[in-house]
Amino acid sequence: MEELKKYNACHAADTDEKKIYLTFDAGYDNGNMPAILNALHKHQVHATFFVVGTLIREKPELIREIVDAGHTIGNHTMTHPDMSGISTKEAFQKQLEDVEVLYKEATGKEMTKFYRPPQGIYSVENLEMAKEMGYHTFFWSLAYVDWYQDKQPSKEEAFEKLLGRIHPGAIVLLHSTSSTNASILDELLTKWEEMGYTFGTLEEFVASGSA
Repeated sequence: MEELKKYNACHAADTDEKKIYLTFDAGYDNGNMPAILNALHKHQVHATFFVVGTLIREKPELIREIVDAGHTIGNHTMTHPDMSGISTKEAFQKQLEDVEVLYKEATGKEMTKFYRPPQGIYSVENLEMAKEMGYHTFFWSLAYVDWYQDKQPSKEEAFEKLLGRIHPGAIVLLHSTSSTNASILDELLTKWEEMGYTFGTLEEFVASGSA
């Protein structure tokens, strides 16, 4: 945690407070977003969606809908490469700046400088480059295998992992393309609330000095 903090990077908050930070990775749209947004709205939870640039280009109206609902769009790179293999600052910047341009075109707003490396793969040089560009880098402390379209986890499997492994200060990663996540999110948020958890935003995370 301390090592990452030098680069404005983190994977969880160092806290005993039962607060969690909900994030989604979104590489493409397959129709599960409405159910996810509805569940978040019902529970008044504001999440961060780490979006690949190609999705912004293909579905700018979806990006506007997410932003208008009070959520944050984070930068998940333009083409979802293994960023640890990108060694030049120019190539690294292009992956992030191309997303910033598309976001500005879609929303008229400047992008919040939150970054998540594809698959969580990084190098120290990458973290330094992101920091120099003004970004905070967010990994996660709780996720599960939810991204295979033809092998979606059952509700029981999802709850076993997402309820059993939750912890104070967790940054939770879910994929917005998961039909399981779309179907369970309302109940999942209810169960976390029943366990005494509240939901924070990554903006609050940064403001608290955790990142």
